[in-house]
Amino acid sequence: MKAKHIIIAAAAALSALGTVTAAQAFDGQQYARNAKVSLEQARQIALQAVPGGRIADEELEKEQGGSGLRYSFDLKVAQGEREVGVDARSGKVLENSVEGPNKD
Repeated sequence: MKAKHIIIAAAAALSALGTVTAAQAFDGQQYARNAKVSLEQARQIALQAVPGGRIADEELEKEQGGSGLRYSFDLKVAQGEREVGVDARSGKVLENSVEGPNKD
């Protein structure tokens, strides 16, 4: 019985480790040191911009407009998908548009 508890604990630890690793890694992470707004803060801003949306994809990228550094989120909504861009230095919403069929 003790071995079963050890195996369960080990599996839970490995699962948690995998979650932490996945949560820390995102496209554009190399730019994070230049951002004043954290990924979590940007997520909240994007979700406020699209009530009822669910984040399907996220990245931090250099792109024209605003400070030149933005978080880009694809959000699933009942009508399809929206793209929300959040300035990584100011937190301002730079884009909130319907995602078309030829998305990046």
